[in-house]
Amino acid sequence: MSSEQALSGRFPLDCNAVRGPLLHFLAEPGVGTPAPDSYEYLPDGVLVWREGRVLATGDAATLLPELPAQCRVEQWPDGLIMPGLIDTHVHMPQLSVMASYGTQLLDWLETYTFPAESRFADPVWAERGAERFVDLLLAHGTTSALVFSTSHRGATEALFRAAHQRDMAIITGKVMMDRHAPEGVRDETRQSYEDSLELIGHWHGRGRQRYAVTPRFAATSSVEQLTLAGRLLGEAPGVLMQTHWAENHAEIAWIRELFPDRKSYLDVYDHFGLLGSTSVLAHGIHIDQEDRRRLAETGSRIAFCPTSNTFLGSGLFDLASAREAGVEVGLATDVGGGTSLSMLATLGEAYKVCQLRGQSLNPFQALYMATLGNAGVLHQADSVGNFAPGKHADFLIIDRFASPMLRMKNTAVSDLRGLLFDLMILGDDRCVRRTYIAGHCRYDRDTAQGVAFDACLSG
Repeated sequence: MSSEQALSGRFPLDCNAVRGPLLHFLAEPGVGTPAPDSYEYLPDGVLVWREGRVLATGDAATLLPELPAQCRVEQWPDGLIMPGLIDTHVHMPQLSVMASYGTQLLDWLETYTFPAESRFADPVWAERGAERFVDLLLAHGTTSALVFSTSHRGATEALFRAAHQRDMAIITGKVMMDRHAPEGVRDETRQSYEDSLELIGHWHGRGRQRYAVTPRFAATSSVEQLTLAGRLLGEAPGVLMQTHWAENHAEIAWIRELFPDRKSYLDVYDHFGLLGSTSVLAHGIHIDQEDRRRLAETGSRIAFCPTSNTFLGSGLFDLASAREAGVEVGLATDVGGGTSLSMLATLGEAYKVCQLRGQSLNPFQALYMATLGNAGVLHQADSVGNFAPGKHADFLIIDRFASPMLRMKNTAVSDLRGLLFDLMILGDDRCVRRTYIAGHCRYDRDTAQGVAFDACLSG
């Protein structure tokens, strides 16, 4: 039964709608030719919502006659209506360290990252930084994300407040980091646990906000702190866990020195109870089949971060082997090691990484991963990721002609695969015309550029 049939053709008087080409995913499309029932593409579609929730999608010819006269319909015939993009690993305080020259991971942390993060001890700086970060996510078409804050409780609260004010679905947590880090970002073991517990009590499940226990990585947490991180997961069912893992050869060698009794880097996290279906480990580049087997066995997920992995010279993630082992993989920007907040640009870099691995990433699979797939990785597929009735109306209006090259390609390519591949390879934040959160426009490119957009509206 279609969503419009489920409503028996009756819509509330105060519903809203957008009309234009529409795409969303219904299931995993696979790595080859996508199954026809894995996505819905409507060349002239309509998305209907009310009070922030999706009511229906369908062909314009079917739905428009059923809409009440009071329903306001926005017309986007040259756009593409699609669900908001979801990022499974990004750092709120690292915007200023993007494009920092000349180091690999461990030196990059010491030289650029830790000094930048130390500034977030200042409440005013943290407030402004959090506001800027969420607004930039919206400008890049990201409506939901799993985010690293800093080790400062106030910065984490600032991020939660900024997201809550915009009704964004953000998952974040205070970074736990009690050793091998400079004063200013290093926290105190017991206080870190207590702050995390209080933040969970205040923010987890408040509106659309959720908490993630956040040890930075094993090297910067003591045995006691990792033990307490595992305890937090047991004490607060439903919270996520995020950390870094197996990104860089020097990092892996350091972990081996710090934890000589553990058989592998992954075994460190396993030993402290930090693996499970709510755990998202960023990177996972230099791993073996035993690691993949254990990830699949515990349900732990990997965040694939192509732009940071290449920018920092860390390595090339093996997406095919993870899939074959049954490991769930999300896509992520990993700003500031990553070079763009745009998930579209990130998809293009993921394609290149796969090519260098002798693998392939087709545009259906890529866009599925960035929407419904990433929603599943973050346990949000019941509320976001596609346009199923009842989900939050988080969606984008994509400009398919946002650059001269895209305009040229769009006049030459008429098939859907070609259109999506162009967006994936040539697209970036310029393609985001509008970003809607729960049915409210939270970013409008034309307004941001000082251009009126009322002409796009019809009665």
